[in-house]
Amino acid sequence: MTRGRPLLIGLGLVILAAAPVDAHTGGSTGYATIAIEDARVRYQVTLWPAALPPAAGEQIRRAHGGDTASRDHLVQMIREKIGIVADGGRCEPGAGDLRAGPPLGDSVTVAVEFACAGRGREVLIRDDVFDVLGPDHHTLARIDTPARTLQFAFSPDARETRIDRLGDTGGTASFVWLGIEHILTGWDHLLFLLMLLLRGGGWLSLLKIVTAFTVAHSITLSLAALDLVALPDRLVEAVIALSIGAVAAENLFLRPVVSRRWLVSFCFGLVHGFGFSAALRELGLPRQNLLLSLFGFNAGVELGQAMVVAVALPVLLWLGRTRWEPRVIWSSSLAVLLVSLVLFVERAFL
Repeated sequence: MTRGRPLLIGLGLVILAAAPVDAHTGGSTGYATIAIEDARVRYQVTLWPAALPPAAGEQIRRAHGGDTASRDHLVQMIREKIGIVADGGRCEPGAGDLRAGPPLGDSVTVAVEFACAGRGREVLIRDDVFDVLGPDHHTLARIDTPARTLQFAFSPDARETRIDRLGDTGGTASFVWLGIEHILTGWDHLLFLLMLLLRGGGWLSLLKIVTAFTVAHSITLSLAALDLVALPDRLVEAVIALSIGAVAAENLFLRPVVSRRWLVSFCFGLVHGFGFSAALRELGLPRQNLLLSLFGFNAGVELGQAMVVAVALPVLLWLGRTRWEPRVIWSSSLAVLLVSLVLFVERAFL
């Protein structure tokens, strides 16, 4: 029984390392703009098929290619799954239209205008597209009113937001949940952190590693989301894959210097921050309104990361007091190294 334990622990870490290759995306994302003007609301959303369920993705591709039936089906989906209530009265959706993205892309933009009986003093927006596009879908929305621009992250657990003349009642909280989901489904970030912690030393060293990673990705997340610094997404994603492999290789072939692991964590954490920022940059929000969303998203990332560390640290510290540690480190680091090489090739060349 005791001889089997290290194999079970190693197998668990190997399975974690071999988790989905397309891990960073955390599902599919649509980008919506919602313009509220007196008695009408214009809803417009851009969708990409890559991460959607096969049936929905194929329909978007056909609509992009000019298929009329697919076009009508997508427009009808928005008419049925987006609900808008103004001043207590339901807004009626119009016919809608669809615009294909660039020839080399396969996105489509669907727009529907809603006619409301009220004057839009209080507007409730409900998004139920997750029933069609899957539970891993999110819609990041920019909401334009005559007075200001707001933002909200729609998800299966946050389907509604209410806008009135006093302000948005749930935008920041929705981005906190988005940040938590992003880190918990971002297996590449978690694998990097796990590889750092695996040979990170005692409590103080581990605390320095986690803190350095947090500070570093918070800096570049803010800089990138505010458009102060921009790097190509392909480059960022490829370097993130390399960072995972570099730490895994160090665990295998070198003797990590525990006292400097926080520095490795900080340097590569800067790159991971650019990866976190991709979702927020697509919205094109005015800087003053982006700050609250940025704060909420970053707080969510930290909460999710804290949850993972709280589970992993006791296990790793216990493992360090057993004779199984070298075997577990070797097997899990080798698996993560192989996965990171596949990730790098996919992200850099495919």
